[in-house]
Amino acid sequence: MAKIVYREEMAQGTIILNEIEAPRISRKAKPGQFVILQADETGERIPLTMADTNPEKGTITIIYMVVGKSTARFKELQVGDEYYALIGPLGAPTHVENVGKVVCVGGGTGIAVLHPITRALKEAGNEVTTILGSRSYDLLIMEEKMRAASDHFHICTDDGSEGHHGFVTDVLKEVLAKDDIAMVVAIGPIPMMKFCSLITKEKGVKTLVSLNPIMVDGTGMCGCCRVTVGGETKFACVDGPEFDAHKVDFDELAKRLASYLEDERASMDAHNNCKIQ
Repeated sequence: MAKIVYREEMAQGTIILNEIEAPRISRKAKPGQFVILQADETGERIPLTMADTNPEKGTITIIYMVVGKSTARFKELQVGDEYYALIGPLGAPTHVENVGKVVCVGGGTGIAVLHPITRALKEAGNEVTTILGSRSYDLLIMEEKMRAASDHFHICTDDGSEGHHGFVTDVLKEVLAKDDIAMVVAIGPIPMMKFCSLITKEKGVKTLVSLNPIMVDGTGMCGCCRVTVGGETKFACVDGPEFDAHKVDFDELAKRLASYLEDERASMDAHNNCKIQ
C-alpha cells in the first residue's frame, strides 16, 4: 500500500498531482526513472515517471492526466487513501553530466517528467534553457519549479495567452540558431518530440526523448512496450524510457498509442453508460 499525503488538481482539474509515501523508492530513484501504480486489486497497472522525490520525507511525486477509466479511478483517490500497489524505481536513469549548454523542451504532462532531469542537468553545471508549451496558459504545469531549475526560460502557448504565440519548435529553432547547444531533451506529446527531433537532427545536436508506449509489467517480460529504435526492437521499460530521438520510429509509436487510447476511451464510455443506466 502507498498512502497519498498530498494531492493537487492542476490544469482545470484534468491533471492531478499526488505525493505518495514511498521511502525506499525515494532513496533510490534517479531522474528519468518511473514507477508502476495500481489503484485497486482489479485495476490496471499504470506506468508514471516521477516528477520529484523527497528522500527526507520518504515521498515521491507523480503527475498524471485523466484520459480514461483507469486514470479516472486514480482521480477518485484522495489524501489519506492508498494505492493498492506501487513498484519502482524502474527503467534506466538519465545519464547526467556537464556538457555545456543544454535545452529542455516540455509539453503537457511531459513537463513533470522533464523536471527532475532539468534540475539534475542544472546541478551538474550545465547552462540550461527551458522551453515549455501548452495549449493555453491555464493548462501549463510546474512553471515555478521549472523556472528555478533553468538559466533561461521560455513559455509557448497555442492561443497566445502567455509567452510566445506558437509552438515550442519555433523557440527551439531560435535558440539553436544563436547558441552552440550540446544537447536537447524533449519530453511531451509524440508530435512535439518528433518535430523537435527533426529540427535538431538537421543541426546535428544530440537529442533525448522519453517514450511512453503501452506497458504492463515494467520488467521486459510482456513485450508490450516495444518500440523501434535505430531499426531494432527495444523495450521502453528496461532499455529506456529515454532513447536517442534521431533513431526513434515516432510514426509507429503514435499508431500503437492511438489504438490504445481508442480502446481506453471506449472502455470509459461503457463505464459511464453503465452508471447512467
